Amino acid sequence: MDKELRILIQKCVEKDREGQRELYMLLSPVMYGICLKYMKNKAEADDVFQDAFVTLFQKINQYKYKGSFEGWAKRIFINEALEVLRNKSRRLHVAIEDSDLNNEIEDVANESNTVISQDELLKHIQQLPDNYRMVFNLYVFEGCDHRTIADKLNMAVGTSKSLLSRAKRVLRSNIIGEIKEKVS
Repeated sequence: MDKELRILIQKCVEKDREGQRELYMLLSPVMYGICLKYMKNKAEADDVFQDAFVTLFQKINQYKYKGSFEGWAKRIFINEALEVLRNKSRRLHVAIEDSDLNNEIEDVANESNTVISQDELLKHIQQLPDNYRMVFNLYVFEGCDHRTIADKLNMAVGTSKSLLSRAKRVLRSNIIGEIKEKVS
């Protein structure tokens, strides 16, 4: 850890407003991106972002200068988002009929060279039901295995696997729909 970051963290421990502002400016882009990945829309992401920063500043004295500070902060933001989602919809289950989308994806891909942007993909992820989005983000972006996800979200490992599969299916379906719209 570089000396400037260590000094900045110490300022925040001492509740120095200027130090807090500097740390906020340093972490904001990455942490806001995390909030957008987990939440359904910008308003929800804004709320989580603000609450997570409050939590970060309240707990900054607990950081022991071991490991990455950004990683430590990132865990606070992810946990805040997960807590909001857990409180928002306890065990929301959305049934989606199974369908064979692989052939459809190949057909659409062969018909068109259309590619969706990262922003469009993020939009589709944000539109997933909360439980699908939580599992998808933890698995794909955070690299958690299904046991870890199940423990974090208080669910069975099979439920985590099922939700991930459904999330991928919904994303594929939505992306195929968007590609078909662009082609026609």
